[in-house]
Amino acid sequence: MSSRGKKTGIYSQILSMIFLEHFVPGVERIPFTRDDIENASSRLGQSLKNLGDVVYSYRYRNEMPKSISEKAPPGKAWIIIGEGDAQYAFKLCHTPFVTPNHALQRIKLPENTPEIIERYRLSDEQGLLSKVRYNRLIDTFLGITSFSLQNHLRTKVEGIGQIEIDEIYVGVNKKGQHYIIPVQAKGGRDKIGVVQLAQDITYCQKQFPDLICIPISVQFLSDHVIAMFHLSCEDYNARIVEEKHYELVPSSAISDEYIRQLKNLP
Repeated sequence: MSSRGKKTGIYSQILSMIFLEHFVPGVERIPFTRDDIENASSRLGQSLKNLGDVVYSYRYRNEMPKSISEKAPPGKAWIIIGEGDAQYAFKLCHTPFVTPNHALQRIKLPENTPEIIERYRLSDEQGLLSKVRYNRLIDTFLGITSFSLQNHLRTKVEGIGQIEIDEIYVGVNKKGQHYIIPVQAKGGRDKIGVVQLAQDITYCQKQFPDLICIPISVQFLSDHVIAMFHLSCEDYNARIVEEKHYELVPSSAISDEYIRQLKNLP
């Protein structure tokens, strides 16, 4: 087993121990703390340097351990939310993830990512964020003028704890209204999660209360096809307000006939 697989197995055992010791049928929220993680780790004979990574792994990267997921009622799933510094909770929700509708029509746009950026991009997430930025996809998707304010913002939110936002845009429309736009970016295999969505919204509403918050999630469907979502969140349930798929192609690949067809769209 790889070191990463071994680590994931240890994390799974720790979370399962905490969950099962507090689970009773009908409960919808199970609070726990970093001390609970340390205690469970010690009882399993493990000495972990980064206790926070146990929670991080299952909030954003991995599927919940089967011993936990099988305790969810039909149509629901367990997620892990932050409730303050070193405080967490298992919580039931209906829609923990958002997945692209692969039947959706792709909209062709001229590819404007500089070739040198394509050559040296380091990861799926960074590559995705750069494509969104250089092709002004936030502007196209929302119909407003937007600008990148900051990426990979790490901060703390009262009642949640430490969070990281992939990128934040600010925008303005033709009426002069101002927007704050948190962006969640995922590679092809990763899932757009409601936990990060809820955190992004909460931060923006507290930090920029006078701006209109529009949470956006973006995901690679392939190297040149990007799914974009305008999302909302209700009690840790993700809702899709709008979804578009953009295919970035050379300008020569956009035919006159294709342009004429678009002319008749409502």
